[in-house]
Amino acid sequence: MRVIVSLLAVSAALTAVAAEPVWLTDLDAAKAQAVKENKPVLVDFTGSDWCPPCKALHKNVFESAEFAAVAPKYVLVELDFPRKTPQAPELKAKNAALSKQFGISGFPTVLLIDAKSGDVFGKTVGFGGQTAKEYLEKLASFKNTPEGKTALEQEQKSAVDRSAKSRVLGQKINEAIAAKDFKAAEAALDEMFADVTGPRKAVMPFNKGRILLMIDPTAKEQALKYVDEALALTAGDETLAKPFQAFREKIVSGATGAPGSAPKGAAPKAAADAKKGA
Repeated sequence: MRVIVSLLAVSAALTAVAAEPVWLTDLDAAKAQAVKENKPVLVDFTGSDWCPPCKALHKNVFESAEFAAVAPKYVLVELDFPRKTPQAPELKAKNAALSKQFGISGFPTVLLIDAKSGDVFGKTVGFGGQTAKEYLEKLASFKNTPEGKTALEQEQKSAVDRSAKSRVLGQKINEAIAAKDFKAAEAALDEMFADVTGPRKAVMPFNKGRILLMIDPTAKEQALKYVDEALALTAGDETLAKPFQAFREKIVSGATGAPGSAPKGAAPKAAADAKKGA
């Protein structure tokens, strides 16, 4: 009986290993495979060693059991843009060319591509902390049909419009900081994040606390309330919460509060990026 149990355990382990999604790094080879298997190509443009939303997407979605169950429907490709991890010059150049070809403007970006035509019929930019189920439902909503491609074009146009609006609001925030007008900055942030949902909404109160201290370094008590609100909104997303917690500790210790002391990446531009990833 012990032998049988042991064999069953080994068999189960081998099955689990075999079920792990396989990611290619050559898009041309992936397209050729996808044509043979009559599958779409899923391409992940990622910054594996520096991009928090990229890391969160992999942890929450691509490493999940839910994704492993649907991964066989696609041929998977990871195009990495690391900043610290060594990468072969040829691969680096090829990935850079593909980034330019597909107009990649933010990380992570995930594309669904028709292997035969090369047309993109699905696209997500950023990661807003969705569950694996929610993210996979979004991918499944993209249809490789003329109607589906038209819908994607309309969605991308809306995203461009939102990005333009965020840039305008970001400028308003900068002007409000220069004028030491926190109410104006707060109003611009509220408008910038009006349609953001999920954990990424936490970036709004975080930036309120940060900007408040830039305008009034003595307003630590109110700033802490904003940061605590941000931490509550992260919904357990440790990657997102980590810089918030670090900034809170700096406020408590008195190590922050002066203009220019905000954490790198937390400027108004980060608010726009967070909106894009929601």
